[in-house]
Amino acid sequence: MAAAVISSLSKSFGQIPPSAIPPMLDCILTSTAVSSSSLFSSLLDDLPDLIESGNRDGKLDSDRRNSIASMIGALCHLLTKANIGREELQSFLWKGFIPLMKMGHDFDQELLNQIADSFFDVVQSIHAWEVLEENLVPFSLRSIGLSAGIIQNGDLQGTGLDRSSLFHVSSDLIEKFIENLHVGKDCKLSISGYFPLPVSCHVLSITLDAALRNFQAAPVTGSVSENVSSVESFTANLLWNLCNATERLLLQGSESRSCTIGFLLPVIFKAFVSQSSFEISVHRQIHKLSRNHFFMRMWTCCRKLFSLGSLERRDAYRILSLYLSYFSCGGTFQNANMSDGAEEFDIRSEKDLWNEIKRGLVDEDGLVRKQSLHILKTLLCMDSGNQHHSDISEKKTQGKHSVPHGVTKRELWAYKEAKSLGVGKLCNSVDSGMNSQQQWEAFVLLFEMLEEYGTHLVEAAWNHQITSLLQFSVSHDNFVSAISGSMHQTQSETWAEVFSWLSILWKRGFCHDNPQVRCMIMQSFLGIEWRKYGSCVKSVPESFILGSLMEALNDPVHHSDFGVKGIYSSKTIEGATHFLHHYSSYLDARETVIFLKSLASLAKRKSFSRAGLMGLAECIAASAFGAHKYSNNKVESCEFGTADEVQPEYSLENFLHDNGTELLDFLRYVLESSKQHFNPNYRFRVCEKVVEAAASMVPASDVSLEILLHFISTLPREVTDYGGLLRVRVQDWLLQNHQVTRSGGIQMQLLESLNEFPEWFIIHHCLFQNFDDEDLGAWEFEVRRWARVLFLVIKEEHQLAPLMTFIQQYGTNIRKQNNYSEWVPVKFLTLILGLIQEIQVMQRRKHGAKVQTKFEIKRLETEEQSSEAEASNIYNMFTDSLLLILEELVSFCNLSCSIFSSGSDIEDKVLPSSVRGKLGGPSQRRLSISLTTAVLQATISVKAVAYIYAWCAQHRTGILLNSAFTAVWKFFCNTITSPTCNSESEAEVRIAAYEALAPALKALVSVLAPQSLVLFMENSKSLQPAIEGEPWLDTLVFSFLQNINNLLAVGFMVRTRRAVLLNWKWVILESLLSIPYYSFGSKLQQEDGSFFFSDAALMNIFTDTVESLENAGEGSVLPMLRSIRLALELFASRRLSLVVSRFTGVDSQMIWRLVHSSWILHSSCNKRRVAHIAALLSSVLHPSLFSDGDMHDADNEPGPLKWFVEKLLEEGTKSPRTIRLAALHLTGLLLSNPTTIKYYIKELKLLTLYGSVAFDEDFEAEVSENDDARTEVTLLTKIQDSELTEAFLNTELYARVCVANLFYKLADLTNRSESSTGDKASQSALESGKLFLLELLDTVLNDKELAKELYKKYSAIHRRKIRAWQMICVLSQFVDDDIVGEVTQCLQIALYRNNLPSVRQYLETFAINIYMKFPSLVAEQLVPLLRDYDMRPQALSSHVFIAANVILHASKDIQLRHLDELLPPILPLLTSHHHSLRGFTQVLLHQVLCKFFPSLDSKSSEFIPLEKSLRASMEGYLDAYNPKTSVTPAGIFVSRVEQEIGFECVPTSLMEQVINFLNDVREDLRCSMAKDIVTIKNESLNMAAGPGSTEEVSSACEEKLELPKDAHLDFQKKITFSKHEKPDLGSSSLLCKGEVYKQLLEMEKEDDLLDQLWKSRSLALERVRGNRQHIILVASLIDRIPNLAGLARTCEVFKTQGLAVADAKIVQDKQFQLISVTAEKWVPIIEVPVNSVKQFLEKKKREGFSILGLEQTANSVPLDQYIYPKKTVLVLGREKEGIPVDIIHVLDACIEIPQLGVVRSLNVHVSGAIALWEYTRQQRL
Repeated sequence: MAAAVISSLSKSFGQIPPSAIPPMLDCILTSTAVSSSSLFSSLLDDLPDLIESGNRDGKLDSDRRNSIASMIGALCHLLTKANIGREELQSFLWKGFIPLMKMGHDFDQELLNQIADSFFDVVQSIHAWEVLEENLVPFSLRSIGLSAGIIQNGDLQGTGLDRSSLFHVSSDLIEKFIENLHVGKDCKLSISGYFPLPVSCHVLSITLDAALRNFQAAPVTGSVSENVSSVESFTANLLWNLCNATERLLLQGSESRSCTIGFLLPVIFKAFVSQSSFEISVHRQIHKLSRNHFFMRMWTCCRKLFSLGSLERRDAYRILSLYLSYFSCGGTFQNANMSDGAEEFDIRSEKDLWNEIKRGLVDEDGLVRKQSLHILKTLLCMDSGNQHHSDISEKKTQGKHSVPHGVTKRELWAYKEAKSLGVGKLCNSVDSGMNSQQQWEAFVLLFEMLEEYGTHLVEAAWNHQITSLLQFSVSHDNFVSAISGSMHQTQSETWAEVFSWLSILWKRGFCHDNPQVRCMIMQSFLGIEWRKYGSCVKSVPESFILGSLMEALNDPVHHSDFGVKGIYSSKTIEGATHFLHHYSSYLDARETVIFLKSLASLAKRKSFSRAGLMGLAECIAASAFGAHKYSNNKVESCEFGTADEVQPEYSLENFLHDNGTELLDFLRYVLESSKQHFNPNYRFRVCEKVVEAAASMVPASDVSLEILLHFISTLPREVTDYGGLLRVRVQDWLLQNHQVTRSGGIQMQLLESLNEFPEWFIIHHCLFQNFDDEDLGAWEFEVRRWARVLFLVIKEEHQLAPLMTFIQQYGTNIRKQNNYSEWVPVKFLTLILGLIQEIQVMQRRKHGAKVQTKFEIKRLETEEQSSEAEASNIYNMFTDSLLLILEELVSFCNLSCSIFSSGSDIEDKVLPSSVRGKLGGPSQRRLSISLTTAVLQATISVKAVAYIYAWCAQHRTGILLNSAFTAVWKFFCNTITSPTCNSESEAEVRIAAYEALAPALKALVSVLAPQSLVLFMENSKSLQPAIEGEPWLDTLVFSFLQNINNLLAVGFMVRTRRAVLLNWKWVILESLLSIPYYSFGSKLQQEDGSFFFSDAALMNIFTDTVESLENAGEGSVLPMLRSIRLALELFASRRLSLVVSRFTGVDSQMIWRLVHSSWILHSSCNKRRVAHIAALLSSVLHPSLFSDGDMHDADNEPGPLKWFVEKLLEEGTKSPRTIRLAALHLTGLLLSNPTTIKYYIKELKLLTLYGSVAFDEDFEAEVSENDDARTEVTLLTKIQDSELTEAFLNTELYARVCVANLFYKLADLTNRSESSTGDKASQSALESGKLFLLELLDTVLNDKELAKELYKKYSAIHRRKIRAWQMICVLSQFVDDDIVGEVTQCLQIALYRNNLPSVRQYLETFAINIYMKFPSLVAEQLVPLLRDYDMRPQALSSHVFIAANVILHASKDIQLRHLDELLPPILPLLTSHHHSLRGFTQVLLHQVLCKFFPSLDSKSSEFIPLEKSLRASMEGYLDAYNPKTSVTPAGIFVSRVEQEIGFECVPTSLMEQVINFLNDVREDLRCSMAKDIVTIKNESLNMAAGPGSTEEVSSACEEKLELPKDAHLDFQKKITFSKHEKPDLGSSSLLCKGEVYKQLLEMEKEDDLLDQLWKSRSLALERVRGNRQHIILVASLIDRIPNLAGLARTCEVFKTQGLAVADAKIVQDKQFQLISVTAEKWVPIIEVPVNSVKQFLEKKKREGFSILGLEQTANSVPLDQYIYPKKTVLVLGREKEGIPVDIIHVLDACIEIPQLGVVRSLNVHVSGAIALWEYTRQQRL
């Protein structure tokens, strides 16, 4: 056929609809001589060009799309002609179908489906399935193999029956056919490619689907049986290939799995629905492909996917969901008979399936959780669309059920709501339970609630349903039995499965987004009575306990009460410990230890908060304690069956022998974790629980000594030293199971190990003979651990005998030991030093000064393990041993110190690479290793001799220790007179010499005695002959300073080593300056210090120290500041001895240099150490300087000390510990020097108003653990009030407490001096108090912030007001005659202003004390104030309180006078229209009258219950209130600490209690007052009416008075005369004049006129509003302005009766007016605050309105199915939370808007508009 004709025909296809193509072709074939085959060939040849043009452009327009569709339709029609063979079909397949399928991503799906349908219709009509099997199927399989990467391009041949061979299709046929095609090169290349993976899967799926349709539709009879056999064979073979391909593809990448699940699996499942098995022939072998086998293979793939990752898990759930959609659990298969006789595969019997569902339900991915839930519901045959089954409907028609007694209204509603949810009925525990299906419905409902529903629904159904699930799990028909079948036989297995499912709900609840839900779920879990379940409790999954439960326990939301009043526990922690105690009591020994190890190891793997770590420690202790219950082998009865008898298989002791070490190591991690929380009380609590667990589970005898020492060393020293709260407990643990019977009696194994430790330690082999500082540090740490445990175990002195013997043996031969190894003597000396230091720590703990911290003041009294005599014997034994070896040690010391005098013999050697060039970080010795060893040996020997000398001198008096002292002193002299060094190594050796000298000199000075002082003086002469009259220490100091300064000046030392030398300089200097201090304490010399130092020496030291202070290193700060303090004390001692006003050596210029240098030091320090701050304060603000006025003020300018205080307090506002310590020291100094207070009024006011929310937990830890911090704090000048210091030292109140205590002490000093003539100090104290009082009063009245009357509760202004008035109360004792007028004037102004009750109570207390101190002011000022009834009610209430307490607490001689003066003006206030003032006055007056007339109190039973309860609740406060003690620091602060108050120590005031009480009982009061309406109505003003009047009144009383409908809402009623009640004008009455009655009648007439006018206006308004609909929209819960404005506009459009909002002022908002477009002017706006919504709804319900809520609940009615009542109140919920629970139970019904989309809620404005329109629509019908 001509090409032009074909071309025109092809073009015409785009203009003709596809349905018209077949008739057109038939006409052409009929009317022309063209054969169908030639036409087909011509059109087919033209098809590639058409396809190529579409592929080239990349887009198909409608014309090309129609052209292609019509062309394919034409070709398919021609293929159906009888003379068209299968070769043509094959040509069409390769030239048309395959290229078109390759372009699937460019074509729309509809066109491809149309092409495929046409093609397969042709195949079906001509029965050409073998063509597909030979061409399309291999090509598609080959494409899958290449696309998925299963085979490579070159690997196309394969044989065998392995599953990968199906992809290895031979390309010979394909290439041969492509060569024979008459197409272009580009088309050949296109054909020779392969399908994309999605296209290949899609083609194969539609091919199989077409074959299945043909196979199922064709009858197996007659002539078509051969064709049916052909399609059956094709279907079976293709299904075989697809099954194998599916299994391979599912284990490939994400795209492969997606294509397989989306295309292949549905059609495969569809094939197996119709037929259970297929027979196929592969390589002439018959195979059977069964449904059973394929399902098992798919389940195997799913299990592999579950273990890979989150994406793979999703795909596995998709496979299962797809499988269950075709083969549901409750359905039957078509052709279900299995020809092979095998049982049908039931996936429900696979335990792994249920485990994977459990994992999916708690997965973090929300999509996975939804997939798991869907699969679960499908397996359980639960309809996801409706869970309300018929049995539930039947239950709803059974009538009312009994309700559990004793439940609240809220709980009752929760029960009803749970019933309405469709999961069981409301029943008592004795009622019949739920079946398994109902239990599963309850489980699914609870899970869905946690996922999607509101908080109130979870709360409504949770407890009831969880209890039901647990209760009915013991029955045979429990919900586990529905899935387990025969898998679970025993009761323990059943309970394990039950708890594994319930733990899913608990875990989801613990991680819920809403904190309220998390708390509720936790309380529900812990509230279960686990004892009822006996040993079944151990079936709770351990993974749940160690995972979800402990993570929830780490959630701060569960511990709101944690740390309150110093109690580091919470109700949640207590509940968790009870559960774990019960849980572990049923575990055997092996299980218990393994569980405890896993539990304790959480501290190593996770980070815990304070409450979380405490909870972990408590749970560990509870679990360990519960293990003892196991060992008792008891059988406990339980409600749900009997508990399993405990029959341990393993011995706890035997098992712990191998596992105790690991458990103890994990417990140590818990202790380590507690160190990051600095509060000592908290750490003690954690340690206590860990020690309890260790003592319960790990016998100390089964643990190696090394592990035991490591664990004990982790415990804080303060809990195990003498007086420590855990000392006895630790000792008992260490000594238990350690006593064994020997031939010599009872011997402790642990003590043996401890006595063997020294020898093992000393002879323990070292890898190298030399050692360095790191090795020495490790040895010292090891010795300290050993010594600490040793003295914990020692009880009697004879137990130390082996140790003393060892010391004597090694000590007497130490020089010989040195010949064998250099580290043996050093280890021995390290051991001796460790013992001495440990004993010294014990002595300090036992006898030394203790800082009164919260931790120590609450200590329990512990019984000391050894008496004073026993301790003394131990000390003597140790001293005797040291004296025996002292001479030998001195000789060894002299020998070792030769390294320091070697001088030029020391040569520089190559330094290690780790040391060379190291200038920053920790400083290292720049010496060779051999020289380092020699230097360390000499250093440790000098230190050991000095310490032993000090110990022996302290514990053995009267003995001569000249040799030891001489050796150390000789070393001192040699060191400070050593020549100049010439190399870096020599300089390093000199540094080491000073390093040895510093602690040695400090030890010698600390035990200064007459003999040692003489030795000091004699040996100092050897250095340089003293000049007569010159102090003997001058030469030493000058020589030392000159030598060390020369050493610092040499250029050999690096910067870090120079800093080390500076540290030793200041430490040594401090020791030298301490010599006079110790001699003064021993009364060895005169106390002016001139015997020791000259003026020049002291001045030199002071100047050198001050100049170096600015650049002091962290290690030098303390010794430098101590040196300054010691120098100032020496200056002060001389000034006192010379009896002059000021010592000539100290002037203001020196102090200015001191304060400037000190301030630079302080401000440049990054770390605010307690010791450094305290030392700075005690050194700079020295008591000897503070009494000098020039130090505070000089020519009206701040002096040096005042300047320093100002800077320190300014900086201290950012550092809580700085300002607290400064307040402590400054107030102590001011108390000692009252004359200086006038200079610091501004600073005292700053401290008064100071407040910081920061809590410095590290403060107490530093004070309790750091000796330097503890010592420096004790040296601060402070007011002696241990109670206040202890209670508030580490709180933000402490600065204010210090100031309050200062003026309280000053007032006491002033009062004591009033009886005598007085002195300058008391007069200064009085004047200072007055000055400070007037300053504070001026501040509270005139300060811009403090004078504000409107401020928020708990705001900064509120806090500062409280602080100021608390201090003013303390200062009330300073009010004197000369200032009382000014004070009362300020007080009246303050009382008249608006203030919160928490502030007013301090004003009232201050006023009461003023009026009690000046009684004459009561009549002059207080009475007129009470008669001013136009005063603000708040101010009147305060004056009433003041007056009542003045009466109650005045002295007896003037008490009655006050009563006569104050009672008359108070009485009218009893009937005040202000309810709080009225009630307040009644309570106070009742209290006053009961005091003067006790008989009144006995009649209190006549009062109504509300009045009685009000008075009873207030009387306790009034009885406890004492105005005199309320102005003391203890009354303001300490007594309040015991109350549950967390805001500035402020108690709840009486006015607040009255207001809160009235608010709580407001409804009851209204009901009570409404009952009095009849009485009020029947009262008459006639007091003495005649008989006629009496009859009239009687007849009136007999008439029945009906109460108005809302009578209980009325407080007052206007009294008017009815016609029969109008009195006779001539009769006597209370008013006594008839003329008055005329006036009353005229006024009544005027009132009637006003009433008529008002009524007429009201009627007019009603006519205007009469056409409004009877629906009120309540939007009080909505707070967003756009929503409220939109609702107002909607309400106006539909003419609602009103719109209720929380605040009517919202209509004035600009944004509201912009959106509402004046709607607020026409729609009635009703103000209903949020807390009054419930009362408003109840009122409207009484008025006949139906109360509806627009909310999604389980029993809510769809909007289109609900018929609105005419009078309706519609409540809208909050934007997110919806309608609260307490409002829902008031509603008559809930309606919801049906929704079809994914999003579950509408905007509240839109929802309200829809609901209003539905109401309007119904009313219009």
